[in-house]
Amino acid sequence: MARDYYDVLGVSRGASQDEIQQAFRTQARRHHPDVNKDPNAEERFKELNDAYSVLSDPGTRARYDRFGEDYRKIPEDWEERVGAGAPGGGFHGWTTAGDGGRVRFVRGFGEDAGGEGVDFEDLFGAFFGGGTGGWGGGRVDIPGADQEAELPLTVEDAYRGGRRGVTLAGASGQQRSFEVNVPPGVVDGQRIRLAGQGGRGTGEAPAGDLYLRVRILPHPRFRLDGRNVHVHLPVAPWEAALGATVPVPTPGGTAKVSVPPGSSSGRRLRLRGEGMPNPRGPNGDFYAEIRVMVPPELTDRERELFEELGRTSSFDPRRER
Repeated sequence: MARDYYDVLGVSRGASQDEIQQAFRTQARRHHPDVNKDPNAEERFKELNDAYSVLSDPGTRARYDRFGEDYRKIPEDWEERVGAGAPGGGFHGWTTAGDGGRVRFVRGFGEDAGGEGVDFEDLFGAFFGGGTGGWGGGRVDIPGADQEAELPLTVEDAYRGGRRGVTLAGASGQQRSFEVNVPPGVVDGQRIRLAGQGGRGTGEAPAGDLYLRVRILPHPRFRLDGRNVHVHLPVAPWEAALGATVPVPTPGGTAKVSVPPGSSSGRRLRLRGEGMPNPRGPNGDFYAEIRVMVPPELTDRERELFEELGRTSSFDPRRER
């Protein structure tokens, strides 16, 4: 049985969205495979991403809270579809039945259901499957509905793009797998269309389309602003004072930036066009914000040098300029 997503993030079921986001960021920094060399770190990081992708979206979280592990079997618009298709009123309750984890509606549907459970698949089959089940007679060919699912991506995956395997669970619990061509430089909220992979039509009617909405996962190092990428760049006091060429991580790999002499914390270095790719226009920019770091512990010689600098320097950082 999969772990409860709230337990994975270490938050209560009543946690706010801000608390969920903060918990994910804290644990993602700790378990990111680039930082944590534990052999289980990658699996733990993937588990954190899965939990956050569900609990960070209010609609998906609501389905998870009500249906638990079966939330993937419930379409996002299930309440709307039930209300629209019902001749004589909607359902009055639901529960999770024990027959293989299938969701069943209980306590009546319109005037016809009585007190028996109604199988979820049968219910929607009656709504949208045509046939002659007392809905006016004769077969009606109805095009399949467009569907939408979430596609979580790391910043690096969004930057590189490429072929990606995706597995989705349908309302019946059956899994469908796709090969998706992710364009380099996709941004949060962008949709990728898979023609004919949505809901099945009835009779000769075509299937709907499946839209994968990209969700860029929070990253322990990179921050996205549209197509611009921001990162903190730690530098030593002597590098900031004298200037230096230092390495900086980017979504596409390690780059080199020149730190100008006399740089202080907060100064931003810009690498034009080194942000997220844009197939229809200019690429985003990459910004490295300098953070001057001091040694947490000094050797005797380092202490002597800093003391000498303190005696000889006339620099006063608190003096107004």
